[in-house]
Amino acid sequence: MISERDTMSGLAKGLAVIETFTADRPRQSIAEVSVASGLDRATARRCLLTLAQQGYAEYDGKFFTLTPRVLRLGTACLATMPLPQMVQPSLDRLSEALGESSSVSILDEDEIVYVARAAQRKVMSIALMPGSRLPAFCTSMGRVLLAALSQDEARQRLARRPLLARTARTVTEVGAVLDRLALVRAQGFSVNDEEVELGLRSIAVPVLNARGLVVAALNLGLPVRGEDAASLPARYLPALLQVQAELRQVLR
Repeated sequence: MISERDTMSGLAKGLAVIETFTADRPRQSIAEVSVASGLDRATARRCLLTLAQQGYAEYDGKFFTLTPRVLRLGTACLATMPLPQMVQPSLDRLSEALGESSSVSILDEDEIVYVARAAQRKVMSIALMPGSRLPAFCTSMGRVLLAALSQDEARQRLARRPLLARTARTVTEVGAVLDRLALVRAQGFSVNDEEVELGLRSIAVPVLNARGLVVAALNLGLPVRGEDAASLPARYLPALLQVQAELRQVLR
């Protein structure tokens, strides 16, 4: 247990401020950051001005936006993680063989974070790359990773914020999502049918280490074609399971 007197509250507050900036909130006022972070306005203001002074944010007199300098933090983190380097060759081979985009992600609280990707085509309207984040509850990789948790832990993750629909097909009721997770646990894979974005389907499997622990998720992102979503496992699961087996031999 780390003692509170051994920590820097200022650093913690600054990180909390950075985390308030999302794809939905890329440009915020001091008042908005104060509400989103739970900090008082004076503290939020000092944190934001410090970020601006250090080059991590821009300030136009009313609104703050993060600058690309913030990416140094995430890039440094990814560079120290062996997982991306270890899975990338397998992703490249998989995508080249199938002609489809593949990705590996990890779970961070209630979101997935992409750590490696091999893109054959653009399957989403947003550009996905290492460091990109999506909600775990409605993504194929997210459900694989949530399914690896206990029922109670998965429920707690799902309860952290409202489950907002991204399309008319998104399952947003916690009980229904938990039912989907139970199915994923039973069958060992997850199929997503246009819940993240219309026109996009995906199929994912867990990435296991040599001890059989789930450390990440692997998926294929597919444009909707004439085939039914139920046909995806028969077509793509064997290739995904082959990569799963390969990675289990090298992830220790």
